[in-house]
Amino acid sequence: MEHTMEQRCLYDYNLAELTELLKGWGEPSFRARQLYRHLYVNLTASVERMTDLPATLRARLAELPLSTLRLERVQIGDAGLTRKALFRLPDGAVVETVLMVYPDRSTVCVSTQAGCGMGCVFCATGRLGLLRNLSSGEIVAQAIWASQELRAMNAAGPSGRVTNLVFMGMGEPFANYDRWWQAVERLHDPQGFNLGARSMTVSTVGLVKGIERLANERLPINLAISLHAPDDTLRSELMPVNRRYPIAELMAATRQYITKTRRRVSFEYVLLQGKNDHPHQAIALARLLRREASPGPMLVHVNLIPWNPVPGTPLGRSEWERVTAFQQILTDYGIPCTVRVERGVEIAAACGQLAGQTTLMVEMT
Repeated sequence: MEHTMEQRCLYDYNLAELTELLKGWGEPSFRARQLYRHLYVNLTASVERMTDLPATLRARLAELPLSTLRLERVQIGDAGLTRKALFRLPDGAVVETVLMVYPDRSTVCVSTQAGCGMGCVFCATGRLGLLRNLSSGEIVAQAIWASQELRAMNAAGPSGRVTNLVFMGMGEPFANYDRWWQAVERLHDPQGFNLGARSMTVSTVGLVKGIERLANERLPINLAISLHAPDDTLRSELMPVNRRYPIAELMAATRQYITKTRRRVSFEYVLLQGKNDHPHQAIALARLLRREASPGPMLVHVNLIPWNPVPGTPLGRSEWERVTAFQQILTDYGIPCTVRVERGVEIAAACGQLAGQTTLMVEMT
């Protein structure tokens, strides 16, 4: 199901489109710049509060929603430093967004689809299936919510603003590429939200066409690829997308991306007890990355992720000793490697858990 034009909100417009919209209403172009500033810089929560706009214009703008996301609940974990928002869309679908506050930064994890069609067996979102793509405005509005939340908390970031954004929430960004990239451009716009490209990271299950397309984009946002296995047999079992884009094809696209952009790629690897966390699999992963790097260095980093529980899934979380042993093997082979710091597990807001609470909400309604 696609987002329809009848549902368009103000966050679906870029500055040029707002200028054209208001021009059609007989308004001068500077009114669009005022409105744009309210939306992306001032984070004004309603048209009624945009008091430097004429009352007649405010009345007309009020006919369009700022956002089509309706906040239904916010769960708080990690002593208030992690917050998960549940939003309902006009068609009844729901999406989740996670805000994480650290001493020196604040990161928002944004969804690009309601549900996900990739079917990764360890991920709660994939169990929902794909409900629909989000519009660019629905993606943008999640970052706006996080900034408003930070401002209310008087928390990290300049003027309570988001300092980092990861497209790692519900959905596969490259399966909704056009709308996702429109959101990237709007969030980066120096006249608006003004988030640096290198402060944004997109995560993909390995859609090769998306990787190839990203290599040609003008904004140098960071790329993370979900790998989770060093061989095709296991990866196809864990991630059905591997049957379409096997590891050799994925690695070829990654090599081309690095050659063209000269940017480092992160490989995400969820550790599952007895499934993909054996020493021989760590060696195979290291050799895979070293082989792909030949004849020169491959700019890669491995991000190990202890699996976060998903109810009803017959998988287990790797014991900490196995996590550290896996990491040590990669390090010994010269592969840069870190273990992701866990946040939000208690409120099902951690990696792979989004839609756990969503499923409950769907069943209740």
